[in-house]
Amino acid sequence: MNDCPNCQGKDIGKIGTNQYYCWNCCIEFTAAGNKISSIFQVEEDGSLHSLNDLFFDDCPPPFETNM
Repeated sequence: MNDCPNCQGKDIGKIGTNQYYCWNCCIEFTAAGNKISSIFQVEEDGSLHSLNDLFFDDCPPPFETNM
C-alpha cells in the first residue's frame, strides 16, 4: 500500500489481513491487491464509522489505488 485513498499520505500501516491504517488522517481501510473495498473513520472511542458513501457511488466495484 503506497498512498492513503483519503489524504494520499504515505504513513500507512498494516493492521490485519488486507487491513490498513493511515496515521495522517486516522482512517482504516480494506484493500486486496490495488483495490479498496471499504473505508472507515476511527472514532475517539475506537469505533468505526463507514465512509463508503463518500468514496463509492451506489456500490460500484472497488476503486484502484497507486499501490
